[in-house]
Amino acid sequence: MQPFTTLTGIAAPIDRANVDTDQIIPKQFLKRIERTGFGQFLFFDWRYEADGITPNPEFILNRPAYQGASILIAERNFGSGSSREHAPWALEDFGFRCIIAPSFADIFFNNCFQNGILPIVLPEEVVADLIKKAQEKPGTQFTIDLPNQVITDAEGCTITFEIDPFRKHRLVNGLDDIGTTLQNEPDITAFEQTRPAWSSRVKAA
Repeated sequence: MQPFTTLTGIAAPIDRANVDTDQIIPKQFLKRIERTGFGQFLFFDWRYEADGITPNPEFILNRPAYQGASILIAERNFGSGSSREHAPWALEDFGFRCIIAPSFADIFFNNCFQNGILPIVLPEEVVADLIKKAQEKPGTQFTIDLPNQVITDAEGCTITFEIDPFRKHRLVNGLDDIGTTLQNEPDITAFEQTRPAWSSRVKAA
């Protein structure tokens, strides 16, 4: 998993509440075997017209000023609905590394950390201000400094945010569950080498 330390990027505002995972990545695109390639289908029903081919010029991510955005700002209860992990896969594959919202669905929130995305919870009025700024000045960039837990911009905006210390450690060091376990590899190897041989035998059926 790619470490997350400091990110400077364009912020794309999604001025909607209760954005669920079926809107993030519709169910018809969940058949892929790989964990990559889902970015092309992100917000599919919003990004394209009814023909599924023509980009919707009104959707925020199709506007030139927001191309290459890596920070998503949304309203409350982002990632609700189905627990599909494909939602953070699609967001990360599209290029988003940070999502800012007043609240997240619990499972989606946890899945973000597992996939190298930083979800930041801020008060609703603060998020509303950030959305307004990103709308009024398309292409606005923010810097997310995870080690210092600060959001800044070129105009002197400074916002602090909270994060669980263990989750912060994992993101900064690029550790998923497997990576975290492998940090204890010397102890695991020592245990395997010293435990009695009979304890690893499998009884015949």
